[in-house]
Amino acid sequence: MKIAIASISTEIDSEVSSVAGRSPYFLIFENKKLLEVIKNPFLIGGGAGFGVAKMLGDKGVDIVIAGKYGGNMQGALKEKNIKAETKSGIIKNILNEY
Repeated sequence: MKIAIASISTEIDSEVSSVAGRSPYFLIFENKKLLEVIKNPFLIGGGAGFGVAKMLGDKGVDIVIAGKYGGNMQGALKEKNIKAETKSGIIKNILNEY
C-alpha cells in the first residue's frame, strides 16, 4: 500500500500540511519506507486539487493524508479510487498507524 502524506517540509519528522492541494511537499511511503519526496508543482496556480490527485494517482498512491481537502480534490481522488484521510501531527508518528 502506497501512502502519500502532505508535508510542510521534506523530512519525516515534520508536520502534516494543513492543506492537501497546496501542500508544499508530498512524501510517498510504502511499507513505512520513504520512497519519494515530491515538491508540489501545483502549489501556485489554478486546478491544484485536480493536478495533485492525478499526480498521486500516476504514482500508484492508495491513501493520501492531509489536514484538509478542497471539494475538487476530494472528487478527483474519489474518481481515482484514492482514499483521503484527514490527520494532523508529526508524519513519522502518523506513519506508525499504518
